[in-house]
Amino acid sequence: MSAFLTATGAVAIAEIGDKTQLLSFILAARFRKPLPIILGILVATLANHALAGAAGAWVMSMAGPGVLRWVLGVLFIAMAAWTLVPDKLDGTEVRNVGRFGVFGTTVVAFFIAEMGDKTQIATAAMAATEASLVAIVAGSTLGMMLANVPAVFIGDRLLHKVPMRVVRGIAASLFALFGVLILLGAGSKLGF
Repeated sequence: MSAFLTATGAVAIAEIGDKTQLLSFILAARFRKPLPIILGILVATLANHALAGAAGAWVMSMAGPGVLRWVLGVLFIAMAAWTLVPDKLDGTEVRNVGRFGVFGTTVVAFFIAEMGDKTQIATAAMAATEASLVAIVAGSTLGMMLANVPAVFIGDRLLHKVPMRVVRGIAASLFALFGVLILLGAGSKLGF
């Protein structure tokens, strides 16, 4: 349960102001069909984070405990720095839905936007630190949904009311804390 809650909290906080959340705002404003957008986000996130979690679990099985501890510690500290940088959509544009419909367009756009994103990397890192892959993927997916479902319903009005700088600072502090704790050996019970 602790892995699930950690993944949920870390990803929900890191997702605020992230490019995939910005994509949620754009999809909602463009298509005005919340249900297929939310279901598309769910499917894309489950697929993306399952792949990330599997990669993290594979790294855990391949690396020795000492190497894994240092890689994960440094990765979490790097995530802290990355979290402080505001995201933009990097030129991602949502065009006509065409043959995919709103659901299919959302799945494809969200899956691609999430590739290499900080929440995907955080999911992989957490999967490498925890024994329960299912708990990490479920928690990170819930965190994504907690951050993106309100974005679909409230749209860009939410962006102007949430102090992004403070939220990024809190998320960066959490990632840095995880990194330092791992480097200091807090993960020794887990074998790294």
